[in-house]
Amino acid sequence: MTWSLHGKGVSRGIAIGVAHIVRRDALELYEYTIAEPEVPAEIARLERAIDDAKAHLAGMREKIPAHTPADIAAFIDTHLLMLEDAMLTDEPKRLIRERRCNAEWALKLQRDMLVAAFDQMDDPYLRTRRDDVDHVINRILRILLNHAPMAHENTETALDGAVLVADDLSPADTLLMQHHGIAAFVTEYGGPTSHTAILARSLGVPGVVGVHHARRFIREGETLIVDGGEGLVIGEADQRITEHYRLRRDERNKRVSNLARLKRAPTVTADGVAIELQANVELELDYDAARAAGARGVGLFRTEFLYMNRVDVPTEEEHFAAYRRLVEAFRNQPVTIRTLDIGADKQIEASLSTRVNVANPALGLRAVRLALKEPELFLPQLRAIVRVSALGQVRLMIPMLSHLDEVAQVTELVRRIQADCRQQGVDFDESMPIGGMIEVPAAAAYADGFARALDFLSIGTNDLIQYAVAIDRVNEEVSYLYDPLNPGVLRLISMAIRAADAGDCPIAMCGEMAGDVRYTKLLLGLGLRIFSVHSSLLLEVKQAIAATTLEDAKSTVARALRTADPQRFKSLMATLGTA
Repeated sequence: MTWSLHGKGVSRGIAIGVAHIVRRDALELYEYTIAEPEVPAEIARLERAIDDAKAHLAGMREKIPAHTPADIAAFIDTHLLMLEDAMLTDEPKRLIRERRCNAEWALKLQRDMLVAAFDQMDDPYLRTRRDDVDHVINRILRILLNHAPMAHENTETALDGAVLVADDLSPADTLLMQHHGIAAFVTEYGGPTSHTAILARSLGVPGVVGVHHARRFIREGETLIVDGGEGLVIGEADQRITEHYRLRRDERNKRVSNLARLKRAPTVTADGVAIELQANVELELDYDAARAAGARGVGLFRTEFLYMNRVDVPTEEEHFAAYRRLVEAFRNQPVTIRTLDIGADKQIEASLSTRVNVANPALGLRAVRLALKEPELFLPQLRAIVRVSALGQVRLMIPMLSHLDEVAQVTELVRRIQADCRQQGVDFDESMPIGGMIEVPAAAAYADGFARALDFLSIGTNDLIQYAVAIDRVNEEVSYLYDPLNPGVLRLISMAIRAADAGDCPIAMCGEMAGDVRYTKLLLGLGLRIFSVHSSLLLEVKQAIAATTLEDAKSTVARALRTADPQRFKSLMATLGTA
């Protein structure tokens, strides 16, 4: 009898293959006290395990095929760098010395501390960085405990065409998919912004995460259908269902193979209107993928990584070096650097801020509010952005604006810094554009005022939606209300776009909605002409743009925004391809 399991689709595509269950040996960790003379030997045991973990990852990196996307190796490099980080190496040694505990327990204590810090974040991308900590420390622990490599880690294992079913997968596990020819993967945990999900999208491997208790229901060797777009896993499918998905798989594979030809093609609608398509980037490993996909510059460069996992404030030179690498990577193209957006979703060490913990940080001191409150965090960043503007087409973007006073204060700080640079003979771009994000409903309602005060605007749908419908988007009890198609949300977006157009102020969208092809036609109908998306989604969005006739989209959207009939609204949304 056919059955199905549901999770979150993180890598689009359809695969049909036999299940291979990854059952990791439970890591039984014991705490015991060692004698003082045994401390050096215990530290040496930990160091050997770390060295072995490095050697294993380095060997895996060397085996990456030459045709693999450039950003793949960077994920292995990330874990290799983590194995050099003092937080993972020196701190456990300190615990061994001070507590005289065994190496396994010292690692566990350090892991628990780091994971707890990440768990306080509600930004999906940054929160799932805790997975990397888990993966790296578990790799060391398995070596310390003398656990044998798992079947999928053995390059001789025959897994071609299999569907990997696991509790979770590390980036290294995901990389092995390519070597083995894995058809798809299903995990019980994980999220769409985990490194595993990002890697899977780069490799084109369909994946579904968050399928709770998958290994309890799925049997080794049974045939599974995995729909990475719908987040669906089907077992014991009859011939009719199997044939349906086989046909869909073949049609999608054909479409995807045709995407490559769009890399150098202009981004235009079916009726010839040019659309600007930029990339959202954060780390250097994003740069190659964005350029390879044909991004026309960077619409959002997140800078929070510079502030994370440290107890000191990043210096002006650290900021400048990071921004210079960005500008050099996208030479002769615009790059939009968003100032620190720390607060609700990206927590920093308490020593970096005088803030106190609050019940609802999403509505508290965050983003530009925090930046203006604590200039020691903000001014080094502003000065670095002003300096790097001399090297390319740099644009400064202010997050979470809610009042024009915030624009005036940031602008005044920039002008003072520019005056200092002028006096000191430091080069900078006198006309560097300053823009802001529309993430707060009040900012959308007053977009005409912001359009007059700023050089450009960008809509951040992730926050705009949650604030508009009054929910915490990571709270599972109310997350069902997080709906980009809420008519009130669409009216806010429409209001912002129309106000910006009337003020001759360019307006983009850099939130997740911009990268979801289900909403491309809708957004074009709302008047959006600048999209900024993750590089893995760029070509699909370009294809959706090419298939859209603007007049049809505008007409359908106008009717949808006018109707008060929920069923009529849903029908019109379906016409726009949102179903």
